[in-house]
Amino acid sequence: MTPSVPDHLNPIQWHQAVAVSRQECARIFRDGGAPHDALVAFGLSATGVTSWERAVDLIAAEICARPVKRAA
Repeated sequence: MTPSVPDHLNPIQWHQAVAVSRQECARIFRDGGAPHDALVAFGLSATGVTSWERAVDLIAAEICARPVKRAA
């Protein structure tokens, strides 16, 4: 199932953020971590998050919320 794109975000930006989030969560999972560990790695509150799906969405939203650095 493809997660729905939040209305306030560019769909391309959202899909790229989800891809990066999945990649980072997979790395943490392979190292024996939990969804809580992935959220903490991104500086997010992990209260009540027990699923990887929710962790991926929260991390993607955080990635989209950060300002984009532009080349000179």
